Order: sequence, then structure tokens, then C-alpha cells
Amino acid sequence: MDDGFLMEVCVDSVESAVNAERGGAGRIELCAGLVEGGTPPSMGLLQVVKQCVRVPVFVMIRPRGGDFLYSDREVEVMKADIRLAKLHGADGLVFGALTEDGRIDTELCTALLAVCRPLPVTFHRAFDMVHDPQVALETLISLGFERVLTSGCDSSALEGLSLIKKLAEQAKGRIVVVPGGGITERNLQRILEGSSASEFHCSARSARDSGMKFRNPNVAMGASFSAPEYSIKVADVAKVRTLNAIAKNIL
Repeated sequence: MDDGFLMEVCVDSVESAVNAERGGAGRIELCAGLVEGGTPPSMGLLQVVKQCVRVPVFVMIRPRGGDFLYSDREVEVMKADIRLAKLHGADGLVFGALTEDGRIDTELCTALLAVCRPLPVTFHRAFDMVHDPQVALETLISLGFERVLTSGCDSSALEGLSLIKKLAEQAKGRIVVVPGGGITERNLQRILEGSSASEFHCSARSARDSGMKFRNPNVAMGASFSAPEYSIKVADVAKVRTLNAIAKNIL
């Protein structure tokens, strides 16, 4: 963070990880299932990404899409994923868990944090689903999370900017509040200036057409809302560089 800020780019492929680093990302959040908000990457993906980039790689730990209320078996999956991610070179972990009434699940988070250590841990945007964000922030601080990723409990970081600022002021350096959600080159300056953030989270992706010459338009590999089969979204070096330049000029 020589420039006074750190850009984290969320990626789901080796190509995106390499592009993110080339564009100036200071950290990578490695996921699969970005359509669902992120699920754990394969260990093969983690291994190859670690071979290809030098910046820290934080790994998403989330047993499924949907809510953040987990069963005992899902918790066992999360613990196993944490152990495997550590074994294969993760530099940090990212998870979140809530109770049915929208509070931080302190018991589960404590247990998962113990498995994660000594690696740093980010509480992800499960935070945006809490009943009382200011109470939840104090809970995360007391538990020992290093960061919390948030859109300010709104549809995007821009929409939730006023709450992000309040949370950053409340944190007083005890935890890093990281704006994320819908950040683009069009709104980054406003978000950084309005939040006093020292880190931010984005995906900076563009669609790239598939190299396939033969195409069958009648078959889809996923649900009806899934991405087109012959278009791939990857982190865009130019977009990452633009976001990096904007942040440098501000901070």
C-alpha cells in the first residue's frame, strides 16, 4: 500500500488473476460462482493462480449460494475448505455467517477463525444482510476479523456510501472497512472521497467472446439466467489500470 490504498480484485480464473495483477491489484479474492456472489474456487485453480501471481490471494469460503445461515454439515464443508485452502497456499480467507435473526453468528465465526489462523480473514458481504450494521461491526472487531467487505447494506457501494462512511468512522482503525459492490471507473472517485476508504473491492470485468468456431445455440449448460455459453467474463487489464489510476489521484 505504498500509494495509501489497496485495490482488491475479485476473480474466478487464472486469466483474470493475471490481468488483475498486471493492472495494479494489490490483492486478489479468488472465487468460483460469481453469479451467486462467490463460492470456493477449486484447489487446482488456487494452485495455478499462486504459481502465476505474486500478490496475496484470499480464498472465498462459502458452501453454497443463497443465505448465510449454515447447517452443521455445511460448517464441516467450510472447515474442510479452509484447511485445503491453507494447504494449497492461500494468503487469507474470506467468509461470513449469520444467525436466523440477522446477527453475526459469533459461535460459528469463532470456530472458523480458529481454523483459519494464523491467516488474516475478511468478513464478506454477508455483513450487508445484518439487522444492525453498527452493532455487527463491533462484533466483528471483538472476534478479530481484519476486514469487512460491504456495500453499506445497499444495492451498491455508491448507494450505501453514507453508511460506509459511518462504519469507517466507527471502526477508528480497529478493522478495515472495504467498500465493494458495483464499483466502476464512473463511481470510484465519489466512493473513495465519500468513504475515506484505504482499500476497495471490484471485479473490473469485461465480456470476451469465446474462441469456439462451432457453436450449438440450442443448448445451455446452466440455468436460464446463466451467462451465455460463448462469452467469458474476465478481469480487464485496462479497467483495473483505470481504477488504480483514479485511486492514486485521489489518495
